[in-house]
Amino acid sequence: MGIRLNCYKFDDIVENETKADFEVTVTSEMMDQFLSICGDINPMHIDSKYAKSKGYNDRLVYGMMTASFYSTLVGVYLPGKYCILQEIETSFYNPVYIGDILTIKGAVTQKDKVLKRLAITAKIVNQNEKRISKAKIMVGCLE
Repeated sequence: MGIRLNCYKFDDIVENETKADFEVTVTSEMMDQFLSICGDINPMHIDSKYAKSKGYNDRLVYGMMTASFYSTLVGVYLPGKYCILQEIETSFYNPVYIGDILTIKGAVTQKDKVLKRLAITAKIVNQNEKRISKAKIMVGCLE
């Protein structure tokens, strides 16, 4: 898979300088796996003809599937191993389709030394730099 788990400790993090990003290509297999986990059978996600009849290019990728990449951002890349996801606020802007290449980006914008918490501002863009979503994430840092 080629993913390397980052191990940033709280003291390693520099506000507005510590950043991370990674890419994911959305596949039909991912959609099938997410459907089997969540059970969301809305035709916008599973029926191409239906989605097209509603004005979309094809069936829509689950928004929460794309938002799950924020968990990967903090749990693997920023800060990584010592992270506990505590809070996330997400807004969605544009649809995602199978075959889209998503870039997930995040930066630490605030450190709370008393609680050892990090505020991370994140976003997802597609291969055309179109904004898919944004998130405000709060994580605890175990070390």
